[in-house]
Amino acid sequence: MLSLALGLGAARAETWRLETWSTPFDYSSDSRIFDYRPTTKASRAWRLCISYPHLKDAYWLNVNYGMVQEASRLGIAFTLVEAGGYPNLERQRQQIEQCTDAGADALIVGAVSFRGLSQSVARIAETMPVLATVNDIDDIGITAKSGVSWTTMGRVTGEYLAQRHGAGTDPVTVAWFPGPMGAGWVDFIETGFKQGLKDSAVEVVVTKWGDTGKEIQRTLVQEVLESHPRVDYIVGNALMAEAAVSTLRNRNLQDRIKIVSTYFTPAVYRGIRRGRILAAPNDAQVMQGRISIDQAVSILEGRDYIKHAGPQIQMIDQDNWQTINISDSLAPPSFLPAFVWP
Repeated sequence: MLSLALGLGAARAETWRLETWSTPFDYSSDSRIFDYRPTTKASRAWRLCISYPHLKDAYWLNVNYGMVQEASRLGIAFTLVEAGGYPNLERQRQQIEQCTDAGADALIVGAVSFRGLSQSVARIAETMPVLATVNDIDDIGITAKSGVSWTTMGRVTGEYLAQRHGAGTDPVTVAWFPGPMGAGWVDFIETGFKQGLKDSAVEVVVTKWGDTGKEIQRTLVQEVLESHPRVDYIVGNALMAEAAVSTLRNRNLQDRIKIVSTYFTPAVYRGIRRGRILAAPNDAQVMQGRISIDQAVSILEGRDYIKHAGPQIQMIDQDNWQTINISDSLAPPSFLPAFVWP
């Protein structure tokens, strides 16, 4: 009954349009786009341990929905733990050790740190496959990865601005909100964003780091508006973009300062549709969740599997938002997080 209520019964093994890299786990290697046929129903009800950095925003809820879809289709089970935020490395380390020690066939981890879990992952990998989802992680002990290049996510965001304000045009200023300092994905998106802005008239005049909690990001936006009231763009993580919409409206700045997000959420999607957020790259979070479950089942069943893949990144703005397949990206509004499945 729950599957029908969530629309999970409609999940099927259609062909997925994915990107993969010539050297697995190396996002700097050549990549190609290909059509992938997902694996078939599992021979037994494998149990997975799944760990997220948090469930404080819709991003990881979308990943969770994709995992529930595939777990339902393939007939496997999972237990989900979440660390409560990117500063909580020790909590995530304890959670994955306790979860796997309690009995699991494989671990899927969205890491809060690129290297902080390496020792625990290496130990767990001695007894079961360990897969990385969404956030990049050190390769030690990792069997497969589902994700996109966060360097590319940052770069296409920078390039979007650079195309609007090329070298030689009137200069514009940006307040930059990359996210929590030290988180693996943030380091990559920071690098990519700077690459994308090369040879443009765009100048980053202030950078604000902070965990991806909406109130934290709202406070950072308010600080920037006090110190840099003439900034032209506010660019950064989706929780910042969501908070900035109301903050700019309250200050009557919504028509002068433009907002760009570095990733896609339901609120960012609504903001783009309503003309309040300019653009965001879409990394199809639901699909990333599906891929991780597909990889885990294929590995456990001894089937051929794709070692490293993710959805193709697409920049979404106010001109093309109607062209995307939203079911690959966003969970239905009625979906609630599933910590245990089924």
